Amino acid sequence: MTAVPDLELLRAKLGAAGRANVPLAPYTSARIGGPADYLIVANSSDDLETTVGVLWREGIDFVLLGGGSNVLVSDRGVRGVTLLNRAKAVRFEQGEPPSVWAESGVVFSNLANRCATKGMSGLEWAATVPGTVGGAAFGNAGAFGGDMAGSLNWADVLTPSGREKWSVEAMAYGYRTSVLKKKLARGVVLAADLRLAQSTRTEVERQMREFGERRKTTQPPGASMGSMFKNPPSDLAGRLIEAAGLKGARIGNAGISSVHANFFMNHGRARAEDVRLLVEMARSRVLEKFGVDLELEIEWVGEWQ
Repeated sequence: MTAVPDLELLRAKLGAAGRANVPLAPYTSARIGGPADYLIVANSSDDLETTVGVLWREGIDFVLLGGGSNVLVSDRGVRGVTLLNRAKAVRFEQGEPPSVWAESGVVFSNLANRCATKGMSGLEWAATVPGTVGGAAFGNAGAFGGDMAGSLNWADVLTPSGREKWSVEAMAYGYRTSVLKKKLARGVVLAADLRLAQSTRTEVERQMREFGERRKTTQPPGASMGSMFKNPPSDLAGRLIEAAGLKGARIGNAGISSVHANFFMNHGRARAEDVRLLVEMARSRVLEKFGVDLELEIEWVGEWQ
């Protein structure tokens, strides 16, 4: 178990005031999770670079949170430091082709809408993707045939050696994963430069509305982590969970959605432990019935038994 950090020492080393014992549920899309020992907010990529650098040098454990989707924070919370990424600068480049540079704390769906207002296409697929640009770059987020692997020009990545520009090849993207998510390299995404194309506001917004309507008919509203499991080759995780008879199953106030079985919902004050039990139930039942070992898409965060 990681020791609770010395708060005064942290304040002195970081040169900024953090907050102690902060509930993390409000900072997650599932609205689930216990407290952070110490919460620090980074308001720019420079803040993020400075803070992470200090934490690395001092050997202080930390968790980086952006939009809080695709994570499940434990009921016991997070030991050490939780770093909340609120770096939100955006810069459009009118080249051939055009591009947009965005800091990693930018909400991805908001960025897609900003591109639409400028009549620039390329990120329509991201209009319904939860979370931040950094989270999307970290996990190769995707939807409706698009993903970060197909949109990224390069990423600003902080490594122990300093700030580096990584190509899409360096990110080594796979299905909902990257070299960073696999922990094959140590780094934090500070910003991303994304490829765009000239179009019209009318056309881009039309495509985004179409994707939005499709999303509404297939995915449930409400508090969830997003897709719980990766789709196995040539199949769908939701179909397998439903075929295993678990669509609508509940433990406490946590439930498998009756709309889409790959979404695990918070029906009100759900416990992370109840979600974990549902996950284990789904994995076990699908493996038993179909011989498929489902792989998690979400990340476990915090102190788990």
